[in-house]
Amino acid sequence: AEYGYGIYLGAKQIRERIADLMREALKTDLPGKAREAFQSWLDSFHDGEKSKETSARVMEVLGEQPDNPLYREMLDRKDYLIKQSQWIIGGDGWAYDIGFGGLDHVLSSGRNVNILVLDTEVYSNTGGQASKATQRGAVAKFAAAGKTSAKKDLGAIARSYGNVYVAQVAIGANDLQTTRALLEAEAWPGPSLVIAYSTCIAHGIDMSQSMTHQKDAVRSGYWPLYRYSPLDVEHGTPFKLDSAEPAIKVSEFIGAEARFAVLARTNPQQAAELGEMLQSD
Repeated sequence: AEYGYGIYLGAKQIRERIADLMREALKTDLPGKAREAFQSWLDSFHDGEKSKETSARVMEVLGEQPDNPLYREMLDRKDYLIKQSQWIIGGDGWAYDIGFGGLDHVLSSGRNVNILVLDTEVYSNTGGQASKATQRGAVAKFAAAGKTSAKKDLGAIARSYGNVYVAQVAIGANDLQTTRALLEAEAWPGPSLVIAYSTCIAHGIDMSQSMTHQKDAVRSGYWPLYRYSPLDVEHGTPFKLDSAEPAIKVSEFIGAEARFAVLARTNPQQAAELGEMLQSD
């Protein structure tokens, strides 16, 4: 998270230098075309889409006087004329666990960065160890008898700041809601966190059925879909639950996954107790 944050700050500083150069140029005797192009770019500084159009006009102007010292310095930074979209992407082991301190630091900064967490609820890259995102009752390395504690609610932690856009999505269950959440996250001028349900071989499922499986995760209430938009705090309802009331029990969903089913075979009583607690969760 800190690395992605640094990339954002670096790009921001370069663009602010371009803005300073344009303001300096505007104080000189510029032709109308250049004056209009520079002012339009400054006006669209924070708008990614508009900056595409205004940057093209600026490039035309800069190409007309490449020996002008101000123009030359702007040309050296031409890759940053268009406002970039900054996304920090990682898994749940990082976001919920070993990298949580950095993630929390970035969320609390108030800066315009977007974070996408691909949540498999387990350390996928290193062989399937339990993480703080692992659900109660799931079997993983370091949780051989089923994880007894509840899953950390990363979304609730992020929402507590009040100025962080937060969404939980599952593309296999609702691709429209996923798209809407990503667009809203991008549009929000502050920090955004999108938590995406991600299937994994460690779940012990037929991975060719991943999208259908995601639907069942949402249908059971195991993975609620929601969006929290700070824009609506004063003039609306900031929290929107996008998934319907559960149609099946959680036990019906987790019964298809080896990470839960193995405990039902090896310790039925423990599985039943943890299963009831998971349903309550």
